[in-house]
Amino acid sequence: MQLVHGGDWAGFETEYGRPPLDFSANVSPLGVPEAVQRAVQEAVSVADRYPDPLCRKLRQAIGETAGISPAWVLCGNGAADLIWRLAAAVCPREALIPAPTFAEYEAALNSVHCRVKRHSLLPESNFAIDESFVEAITTQTEMVFLCEPNNPTGRTTPVPILRRILDRCTAVGALLVVDECFMDFLDDPAAHTLLPQLKDHPNLVILKAFTKLYAMAGIRLGYALCSDETLLERMRLAGPPWSVSSLAQEAGCAALGEKKYVQQVRALIRSQRILLRQGLERLGLQVIPGEANYLLFRCTVPLLQPLREQGILLRGCGNYLGLDDNWYRTAVRTEPENCRLLAALEEILA
Repeated sequence: MQLVHGGDWAGFETEYGRPPLDFSANVSPLGVPEAVQRAVQEAVSVADRYPDPLCRKLRQAIGETAGISPAWVLCGNGAADLIWRLAAAVCPREALIPAPTFAEYEAALNSVHCRVKRHSLLPESNFAIDESFVEAITTQTEMVFLCEPNNPTGRTTPVPILRRILDRCTAVGALLVVDECFMDFLDDPAAHTLLPQLKDHPNLVILKAFTKLYAMAGIRLGYALCSDETLLERMRLAGPPWSVSSLAQEAGCAALGEKKYVQQVRALIRSQRILLRQGLERLGLQVIPGEANYLLFRCTVPLLQPLREQGILLRGCGNYLGLDDNWYRTAVRTEPENCRLLAALEEILA
C-alpha cells in the first residue's frame, strides 16, 4: 500500500522487527510532555463517558491562550480532519494552492469535485511565494490554501505579501485558509501569524495542531480559528460527532500549559536546524533555507532504501506536485540523531 505521508514506523517495524530512527515525520524530538502523559492517564478513568462533542473546556483554554472568543474555535481530529470538514462545508467550485505543498488540501478539494489551480513555486527562488501568487487569485477563486511555513519547503511568505493575499481574497470574496501547524517552530511566531487579522476578516481560517510542537501525532488533535461562527458550525456538522476523544481534549488542555517545554523545543530546533543544514551542505547537497523543524534538500543519489537498511526513515518528496524523486525532506531532531543521519548520508554518498 502506497502511503502519502511520512512517519510509517509501523511498516518499518513489520519489515525489520525494530523501531526506526524516524526523520520522515516532523514532530518534536523531545517526545510527549510529561504533563500531557499524566493528563491522558488520568482521563482513562472517565473514558466510559462520551467525550464532550463541543470540546467546551478545551475551546475555552485555546481561546484564552490565543486571546480570542472560544466561539471562534473548532476542535478536530487533527488538522487533516478540519481540512476535509472545511472542503465539505464550503464545497468551493475553484480553489488555489501553491505547489509543492501539503497533499491534504488538494485531496480534500478533490473530494468535493472542486477545480484546483496550482501555482508553481520555483526551485531557483527557493520555492518562495511572491507577488505572482497574489495575482493568481481571481474573481473565480473561492478558496485559497496556504501553509505557513510551507510543507515541505519550510519557507514562510513575507508578511506584506501575506497581507496582500488576505486583502485580495477579501476583495474577490474568497476564503483564505492558512495552515499554521508549523508556525510555533519559527524563531518569532508572533511576528508572522495572521491571528490578529481574524476579527476584521471573517473570510480567514487559521489551522493549528498539537501534533508537531507537542509530539502528539498519535493523539490526533487540531483546531480551526475563525470569526465566522456560522462557518465553524457548518464545519462541525460536516463530519461525524465525537471526533475528539476525551483523552485528546484533556491532553490538549495540559499541553497549553507547557510553556517551558515549548521554549526548550524552539531552542533545540533553532540550533540544530543550522547544524543539520550545514552538515547537508558540506556533503554537497542543495538545501532549501527552511525556517521550521524540517529541511528540504536535493540529492541525485537514491537515499530511501540505503537509509532504511541502516534503520533510518527519510521522507521522499517525489509525490509532491512540483518535485521529483531527487528531493527529500528531513526532520530536525536532537544533535546525536542528526549526527547519525549525516554519518549515514556521508557513507552512502562516498
